[in-house]
Amino acid sequence: MHTAADSSIRCENLTLGYERHPAVHHLTVEIPCGAMVAIIGPNGAGKSTLLKGIAGELRALDGHIHLPPHLPAAVEGIAYMPQRSELDASFPVAVFDMVAMGLWHELGAFGGLSRAQRQRVSAALDAVGLGGFAARPIGSLSGGQLQRARFARLILQDAPLILLDEPFAAIDARTVDDLVHLILRWNEHGHTILTVVHDFEQVRRHFPTSLLLARELVAYGPTRDVLTEALLARARHLSEAFDDHAHECHVKVAA
Repeated sequence: MHTAADSSIRCENLTLGYERHPAVHHLTVEIPCGAMVAIIGPNGAGKSTLLKGIAGELRALDGHIHLPPHLPAAVEGIAYMPQRSELDASFPVAVFDMVAMGLWHELGAFGGLSRAQRQRVSAALDAVGLGGFAARPIGSLSGGQLQRARFARLILQDAPLILLDEPFAAIDARTVDDLVHLILRWNEHGHTILTVVHDFEQVRRHFPTSLLLARELVAYGPTRDVLTEALLARARHLSEAFDDHAHECHVKVAA
């Protein structure tokens, strides 16, 4: 018998950090599958750290992350897109090949693209407005074009859980609008979307649910209830009061 918790992402007393210095403290939250959630908070609030923990790139210092049973069963259950600054745009690879990496779960290390797979890559490029850019090196793209290419790769991954870290940072307004509509379409098709967003107006317009972090959970729920002056002020206060030079957090490493 499945319970409601079987269809949600649950963080239970979750602590995440680096070299045992926590960036997210004792977070307990449950996010239902199919939700579209904006993760918001001051700089250094632990937003990116939380996504890395859910993506499996960062091991919990304490507590647990429980994913729905269908995610581990999928070959590529999670699609994680880190901040654009973490991508080496000088790497000599063509846009087509970079986007085709979204089919890694089908190809493996040495598999070649079939004709049908090449058509899917081309269709993904068309879907993000980069139909004529396949042969270009990624280093020749503008910031907005590069972000479109990264979204094309996500289309090919077709993962039920999509984690986006600041996908709208430093790109033009038209690209932001196009990518927002793509995210909304994914969500309409049942994908769970967790997105770090800094622009509160974008959050109010497009994200029905928000999670406000300031190293610890400040608020989680409907965006209209979370994006209040009182809660945002509390988040700023918690972030400013945090001591980056505090002693290590004495927690056990989760098994």
